[in-house]
Amino acid sequence: MSDQPVVADTVPAFVDVESGKTYFWCACGRSKNQPFCDGSHSGTSFTPLEYTATETRKLMFCQCKKTTRAPICDGSHNNL
Repeated sequence: MSDQPVVADTVPAFVDVESGKTYFWCACGRSKNQPFCDGSHSGTSFTPLEYTATETRKLMFCQCKKTTRAPICDGSHNNL
C-alpha cells in the first residue's frame, strides 16, 4: 500500500515567486513550512517537487496535495 499525502490545508498558498529561483514543494503534506518542504517526508515514499519560476509573479501553490498540476493549485480542494 502506498503512502497517502496529508491534506495540509484546504486553500491554496499564495506565494510571490522570483524568476529563476527554485522552490521545493512539499508533496507529502507533513511539512511545517507549507507549501514548501522541510524534510518531513523522510521515511515516506514522497519526495519534494522542484519548481523553478519562469517569471516573477504570485502563484497559488496547492496545499491539499490533490492537484493534477503539482505544485500549482487546480481547485481540487473544492472537491474534498
